Amino acid sequence: MTSGPPANRRNRHVSMADVAQLAGVSSQTVSRVSNGYEGVLPQTRTAVLAAMDELGYRPNSAARALKLGSFRTIGVITFSLAPMGNFRTIEAISTSAAEAGYAVTLIPVGPPTHGGVEKAFTRLEELAVDAVIAIMEVHLLDRAKVTLPRGVPTVVVVDSDAGDAYTVVDTDQADGAQRATRHLLDLGHRTVWHLAGPEDSFAAERRTRAWRETLEAAGREVPGPLRGDWSGESGYTAGQELARRADCTAVFCANDQMALGLYRALREAGRDVPRDVSVVGFDDTADSASYSPPLTTVHQDFAEVGRRCVQRVLDHLRTGEHPPGTSLVPTRLVLRESTAPPRD
Repeated sequence: MTSGPPANRRNRHVSMADVAQLAGVSSQTVSRVSNGYEGVLPQTRTAVLAAMDELGYRPNSAARALKLGSFRTIGVITFSLAPMGNFRTIEAISTSAAEAGYAVTLIPVGPPTHGGVEKAFTRLEELAVDAVIAIMEVHLLDRAKVTLPRGVPTVVVVDSDAGDAYTVVDTDQADGAQRATRHLLDLGHRTVWHLAGPEDSFAAERRTRAWRETLEAAGREVPGPLRGDWSGESGYTAGQELARRADCTAVFCANDQMALGLYRALREAGRDVPRDVSVVGFDDTADSASYSPPLTTVHQDFAEVGRRCVQRVLDHLRTGEHPPGTSLVPTRLVLRESTAPPRD
């Protein structure tokens, strides 16, 4: 490395040329290092990075984006981080994006309304993003007056019926619900009750439809579903009604939190899980293995959902094509101790 820069250099904006002089390399080499290009000798890269650190040099991301045609940033739009599925999907997207050299900008939507969606997408005009991943029900996109920045590809998560118009990545909701329902029927239960999620949720609706179709295909009675709002408290409220029904011996819950509330209602009514009532959840949350008894549940591979989202985005950016279509991530049934054959 050459001798340090003049003192007055530290009192003005540090340029790439300053870094090059201090490191004893060309400005082109500094550019290659700052942009993460391969083909720079390790010792040269180390010298350039040391010079950047000594001078406090920070690459101009806006100028670099104009030159390269990329901000190396993906925007993620969502209503809330509260739902476990949203949180884990965003976590997986962030991990996969980082592995590909991209940052993630989270764009929250205030109220889950068409106006809220419009405002979120309008913000994209002000943000430096190369692509967008929208974690929301697609009907809000269709009905809102959304205008995407020109050339920004969009991947939609959580609406597998929208593949004719959007690039969609989703868990195979139907497959998971079918697995849960068939498992309970195979154990010998005459029918399976369902504690469903909110009516305005695509995931909840798809799980309910698959549960119903599985019972009908087996020639079984289809009880009226009870609904909750994904919370344990709503599962407890609905569970109090199910606990009063002597003919209820098996319940498929649309998520694990509501299953936990159902556990409480059954226990308070003196009904044992799984001796009196078998219970299957959906999600395979980190805590579900610690329920008492450990919960049989449908596993969602959120890491794979996030990986496929980022891969679709990278494919769009590489090819310049944004074809519609749906990619469904398979589920699997995790067998634990909350299900058993019905009592004679």
